[in-house]
Amino acid sequence: MSKRALITGITGQDGSYLAEHLLEQGYQVWGLARGQANPRKDRVSRLIPELQFVSGDLMDQGSLVAAVDLVQPDEVYNLGAISFVPMSWQQAELVTEVNGTGVLRMLEAVRLVSGLGRSGSGAPAGGQVRFYQASSSEMFGQVVESPQNERTPFHPRSPYGVAKAYGHYITQNYRESFGMYGVSGILFNHESPRRGAEFVTRKISLAVAQIKLGLQDKLSLGNLDAVRDWGFAGDYVRAMHLMLQQDRPGDYVVGTGRMHSVREAARIAFECVGLDWEEHVVVDPALVRPAEVETLCADYGDARQVLGWEPRVEFPELMRMMVESDLQLAGQTRDYGKLLTTTGW
Repeated sequence: MSKRALITGITGQDGSYLAEHLLEQGYQVWGLARGQANPRKDRVSRLIPELQFVSGDLMDQGSLVAAVDLVQPDEVYNLGAISFVPMSWQQAELVTEVNGTGVLRMLEAVRLVSGLGRSGSGAPAGGQVRFYQASSSEMFGQVVESPQNERTPFHPRSPYGVAKAYGHYITQNYRESFGMYGVSGILFNHESPRRGAEFVTRKISLAVAQIKLGLQDKLSLGNLDAVRDWGFAGDYVRAMHLMLQQDRPGDYVVGTGRMHSVREAARIAFECVGLDWEEHVVVDPALVRPAEVETLCADYGDARQVLGWEPRVEFPELMRMMVESDLQLAGQTRDYGKLLTTTGW
């Protein structure tokens, strides 16, 4: 009998790539979606017809228990989150509820449906639902060492990072307290043509497409010197799946081990269409974060050695992939406002 997987955050880039990967592995896959009239749900449903949906909300404990009970999954992937870091300063309480307490609610749903009792009184980990939590490199924040691995201390520099740290630790706590098979993937930045338009790499690729087609002239960016370890989302979902296939649960850093600046991302993207980035990029101080994270770089040695995982897509190839996709979208739409409503996940 094929395994069953339940994915929260199914309408995000990671959720869609993970669903495709699991279906290729022979899984039955359910996506947790909030509300019936959800345009993102319709979009991912058209992309992945085999995907099934179940109603649920990370803010509603009862709906999560009902969803887990209905699906009876072998594996739960908690990817649901408000993932745009700058928003966490504007709506800190909401981001904390979804990205932090939402993890607790999902863990509780799995615990209750699995029949786990008080501390350590459940079935052995091997016979339980296996739970994956999407942790983040933003938990490292003001780093004390570089590159960062699973033993690097956390010092988050945003409400988003703080909430993700809570989700990470509560997953560890349920693993230790109830014997739950719970793991966290500490994922560094990962992008794709399905990335939301508010994220800097997608903002760049969309603008490059618009500028190439003569529909836009300038691109406003914040800190050009900010660097990130950027990889391809399609690579990273393979690591998520591999984490839940191990005999023992453990947490893993997932990244490329290479840093690239926003300036470099812009240069590569404009070069893809034969343009000079310096002629089109302007710096807007309003786009600079209140507390910037400067040097996030992954040491993914454990993932390589234990999971056998390696990233496959190099950064220049990733940016080219995004630019080419957005050129096609922009060429079809030729209306920036409409383009923004039809892109992103």
